[in-house]
Amino acid sequence: MYMNEARTGKNYIVKKISLPFETERRLEALGMTHDAPVTVLNRKGKGILIIKLRGTRFALGCNITTNIEVEPDEEN
Repeated sequence: MYMNEARTGKNYIVKKISLPFETERRLEALGMTHDAPVTVLNRKGKGILIIKLRGTRFALGCNITTNIEVEPDEEN
């Protein structure tokens, strides 16, 4: 599933990021790497998410969330 389909209050694991090189490297520098845990805190409009990643809150636009594949974190 893609991150824009994620539900509020649920935990997910990042599986694949398919973004332009610069954007992908910036997200990796912020801690969004393969198998990184992500919690969806809030939804703002269509595909815009506020997430918690490694203890920090981020807002991601729909152009980014539609290109990040995640899977539900069954442990949490």
